[in-house]
Amino acid sequence: MPLPRNIYLLDPKKLNPETIAVAFAKTSRSPLSFQQIADELSDEKSADFHEKWVVGYGHSSVAEHAVLHIAVENISRLAVECLESNRLASYTEKSSRYQIWDREHFYIPTELRNSHLQQDYIHTMELLFDHYRESVKVVEEYLQRTKPKNGGENDRVFQHRLRTRTADVCRYYLPASALANVGISINARALEHAIQKMLSNPLAEVRQIGKEIKAVAQKNVPTLIKYAYENPYLMESPGLMNMPVQLGQFSDAETADWLHCVDCDKDGANRVLAAVWYRYGGMSFTEAYDSLRASTEPVKMKLTSQLLGRLSEHDIPLRELEYATVSYDLIIDQGAYFELKRHRMMTQTPQDLTIHLGFAVPKLLVQAGLGDQFVSDMSKVVSRYEKIAAVSSHAAGYLVPNAFNRRVFLQMNLRSAHHLIRLRTAPNAHFAIRRPVLRIAEEIQKTFPLFAPYFKPDSGENWRSLTSDYFERTR
Repeated sequence: MPLPRNIYLLDPKKLNPETIAVAFAKTSRSPLSFQQIADELSDEKSADFHEKWVVGYGHSSVAEHAVLHIAVENISRLAVECLESNRLASYTEKSSRYQIWDREHFYIPTELRNSHLQQDYIHTMELLFDHYRESVKVVEEYLQRTKPKNGGENDRVFQHRLRTRTADVCRYYLPASALANVGISINARALEHAIQKMLSNPLAEVRQIGKEIKAVAQKNVPTLIKYAYENPYLMESPGLMNMPVQLGQFSDAETADWLHCVDCDKDGANRVLAAVWYRYGGMSFTEAYDSLRASTEPVKMKLTSQLLGRLSEHDIPLRELEYATVSYDLIIDQGAYFELKRHRMMTQTPQDLTIHLGFAVPKLLVQAGLGDQFVSDMSKVVSRYEKIAAVSSHAAGYLVPNAFNRRVFLQMNLRSAHHLIRLRTAPNAHFAIRRPVLRIAEEIQKTFPLFAPYFKPDSGENWRSLTSDYFERTR
């Protein structure tokens, strides 16, 4: 008689994460049910198991079954970048679109405390936050005067729409020191690596956050992360791998194109379609690839339509789309990068946040009469940054507002690109991230003409018109 199917949860209210991980791990050698295995375990037995198999023998995948939910409050947005750089985790953070920061909500770096530069830093932060809050009031009043209600829009919806649009523009004032809350869901294996990265970070704030997260997490996973320490490989890499001359600081940022295709895989479409044939046929990949290359354009178009044309709003394309990749070197403002960094299934290499690539000026700030003040404030940031960078280049990053530009090198497959374009070109996406993603969509259409109809934004918007509509200048 066949065994009955049984599907259930191991209750995290009754079992700690390490015990759940052991219960799942033991099924490879035990005929017992998961619940029976768990019933035989204690916290001590689970710790012994992990000490032997995960730590001793390196079976680290077992630690992936131990999942923690960690609340992290009042850390700088600069620290958030390190915290959220781990691919295998989930994050939700304080939004600059739906919340307004108070005047005192900024971090004072340990590197500057009790130094002659601390007061300069605090004065700059107070200036930025004061003008940020003033700009919220001015821009909102300007929109009240100039933007009527949409048809059938009630007062509550109207006010919410204006506040969102106001915050989207005024956030260009917010510096990387602005404090944020982040909720994290992460497994113990990924957390161990995350803690290593934090403990090895050049910023004192991030190292301290790493110590505190480790201490809190060890209450639930005492064995799985207890060997998370600073990592010499990570700590030494910046100094060992730096070029003797920082060439980028001397390039002409005003004339250089802000998006450059470094490696765009022109044969990727053939490889993707051949992989689809391979998946559903009985041939080798070489046979599928050769047959696909010899096929007529109508055959390829039909196969492409079957792959991408049937997608509904909530469908995810087949994984074979991952066989084509693109790489771009981008210069985007920090606000746009903060949106981009959430897309962790691609590979991103951001350079340090500095003032060397200029800053963007949102058009709405200018229209509301705040353009000159904004430019003056950003110029003051440049002056203060140079003084602080002479003492600590890393701590100087806390000064830098969302308006300033940053270099980011990214590589992604077309499956990730499809998701990015669908999500970040929608009308409700922030205009800062819509601009680079619209440009990426355009580049992908050029590189993969066969796939072009399926990588066109639904909005019909393009990056040039968006730049003209939303920015007085972008550098």
